[in-house]
Amino acid sequence: MASFIKKLEEIRLTDVPVVGGKNASLGELCSQLASAGIRVPAGFATTAAAYRYFVQYNQCAGRLDAILKALDRESFSNLPETGKAARTLLSAASLPADLEAEILAAYRDLGGGDPIAVAVRSSATAEDLPGASFAGQHESYLNVRGPAALLAAVKNCYASLYTDRAIKYRQDNGFVDSAVSLSVGIQKMVRSDKACSGVGFTLEPESGFRNVIHLAGVWGLGENIVQGISTPDEYLVFKPALRAGKRAILQKTRGEKARTLVYAGDNVASGGTVNLDTPDGKRDQFVLTDEEITALANWAMTIEAHYGRPMDLEWAKDGESGDIFIVQARPETVHSRRDPLSIKEFTLTEKGDCLATGEAVGEQIVSGAARILSSPEQESQVKPGDIIITDITSPDWDPVLKKAGAIVTNKGGRTSHASIVAREQGVPAIVGAGDATGKIRDGELITVSCCEGKTGFVYRGKAEWKERQINLGNIRKPRRVEPMLILGDPDKAFELSFYPAAGVGLMRMEFIVTHAVRVHPMALVRYDELDDGDARNQIGRLTRHYTDKKKYFVDQLASGIATIAAAFYPRPVILRTSDFKTNEYAKLPGGRQFEPLEENPMLGFRGASRYHHPLYKEGFRLECEAIRVVRDEMGLSNVKVMIPFCRTVEEGRQVIAVMREYGLGQHQNGLEIYVMAEIPSNVLLADEFAAIFDGFSIGSNDLTQLTLGIDRDSSIVAGLFSEQDAAARKMIGNMITAAKAAGAKIGLCGQAPSDYPDYARFLVDLGIDSISFNADALLKGIENILRAEEANMPVGEPKTTEHIL
Repeated sequence: MASFIKKLEEIRLTDVPVVGGKNASLGELCSQLASAGIRVPAGFATTAAAYRYFVQYNQCAGRLDAILKALDRESFSNLPETGKAARTLLSAASLPADLEAEILAAYRDLGGGDPIAVAVRSSATAEDLPGASFAGQHESYLNVRGPAALLAAVKNCYASLYTDRAIKYRQDNGFVDSAVSLSVGIQKMVRSDKACSGVGFTLEPESGFRNVIHLAGVWGLGENIVQGISTPDEYLVFKPALRAGKRAILQKTRGEKARTLVYAGDNVASGGTVNLDTPDGKRDQFVLTDEEITALANWAMTIEAHYGRPMDLEWAKDGESGDIFIVQARPETVHSRRDPLSIKEFTLTEKGDCLATGEAVGEQIVSGAARILSSPEQESQVKPGDIIITDITSPDWDPVLKKAGAIVTNKGGRTSHASIVAREQGVPAIVGAGDATGKIRDGELITVSCCEGKTGFVYRGKAEWKERQINLGNIRKPRRVEPMLILGDPDKAFELSFYPAAGVGLMRMEFIVTHAVRVHPMALVRYDELDDGDARNQIGRLTRHYTDKKKYFVDQLASGIATIAAAFYPRPVILRTSDFKTNEYAKLPGGRQFEPLEENPMLGFRGASRYHHPLYKEGFRLECEAIRVVRDEMGLSNVKVMIPFCRTVEEGRQVIAVMREYGLGQHQNGLEIYVMAEIPSNVLLADEFAAIFDGFSIGSNDLTQLTLGIDRDSSIVAGLFSEQDAAARKMIGNMITAAKAAGAKIGLCGQAPSDYPDYARFLVDLGIDSISFNADALLKGIENILRAEEANMPVGEPKTTEHIL
């Protein structure tokens, strides 16, 4: 008689019909990737044949068919009763004695004769559809110890083939119930209750960007991530840097990790876990070290390469041995099936009061009736398109969430169950919204907006917005002029990386300093000298993990720069060093003590003048160190540096010398240093500036205001400001001509080339090398460039301006 048991190391991915998708994947890891150092807990699986034998032995097939035949397949009004009847039938059945004997023999072998604790997991299969995974539809049991508890858990897994969500899943996906069997995987328990666990994706889970690995983790067992009970730590790792052996961690974000799921006892077949409050000290710690993050990411990359497709992983760290294990690996099924070049852009134009905020999942806007739910049993209250507002969700919510136009949860993070379901359904979600269930009224009309960055917003009433469907793959590239992006927000980088830009022509450092660093750099350099007690306390809280306060600035700034550089790698990213004016810098915590009061900050202590001045030189050292880390340690040498508001040629030499002193030698490791052309002196002495810098980028706003003598911060004369003014255009034209004559690269950053086709034609005719646009203007800007280029084509060449976009 054929065995009903297969050891994991005997199983291959081709065994899906025998042991289901989950166990086949674990077997593949054990049998094929152990030599690569990837650890998987030892174990075995019962076969699908064992399940069919169990059903046949108890004569359940006919009765199951009768139960399911009575299911209301239109509204599923009797789904709970149907599922309960099927589960009761299988729970009351007996395991055949010979099947029991095989399971217990394999269990004894696994534990070396001892009744060890094991994880017991369901793994479904459909023999005629071997690609089915049925992820999350059936039950798993942790910390199962002893023969009786193990056999009970196996039978409970069999019964879970008929959970309400599993029945609905099969109906939604066209599976015949009787064609689906169930394998049970039994593995040694990883004592992550004494350490940590989590999930991973071999792509960025919001945008689908494939050059990073996303990891998330919590203290204790990983169910708190899936259930959305605890907001996890999140880590983002850059694959090319991993391959090159460089420093590869782009981002590390602390989650609050409020709860820790641990084992409650040693002999509890129903799970044996209890959720405890996480101590404050551990909430404030990362669950993984940098070395562990890097090791896990390398494993993830190896697994992805073996499977040849993006993967969704689960991992766990054993608190007794300190070893990390992969406990699940399955193909990622959302972004890997989507075309990242086919996008729908949402632009919010009018909105009501903000009711709640949280982490945004998806990039859409949806309006609908709010439906406050405390349990999936309230499904009858939900109409298609309603926005479900609840505390947390679990797989039991799946049938309800299928109706949702959007999902909002009080708890959870971007890898929680609600986030996963939202991505699968293509609807927006806001997770970790705090007290959304208390701030939003049941039945009221609301709008969920997830198109405004990493933060999602719930607005009162129906907002107004614009939608545009775009296939980025159909957009033609200009022949000579490179369209580039203006960008400051790292949270937008992966999404925008799919746009047809030649790179980032202007990366504004100020955004990262304001939103991520949130401290004046000199207040970190001279923290012990701070006079402002409130600022000192605020900075102390932000930098509490750093004995060296200066390293906080370097780490935060480097992370933001690296994220944008990685998103566009190997395309160039031109980073403008800080260009705060004194009144702006003074607003940062600790800033007032280090910024002079000026009558006209627009023309005062800003840009290049700061970098070699004693009042700021040590702050500029921190900027340079962050850039050096990104370029040299992380391998992102596509980052170029641009110096703003450089008044004189001599000042340019001084800045380049200071940069060299701080580890950023021009042309070392390919470093190019550009200068903003935004002062008339830059135009008049363009040949001399070109002799020391590698290129120019015209800052049209500052160059226009200084040409016309207008302070654009003054509302009284702001109406005279225009890049279209003849004097401003002549100044810009002279700058382009001078740069070309000097053999220097020349670009422009500004709105006018997208707003005015004739302005784009003016720049193209003069031979500009690149034009940088804000993201919302890029496509229109490309259209204007293409039309300008085609207008200049020699007679007889074909023109195709009718289908530019």
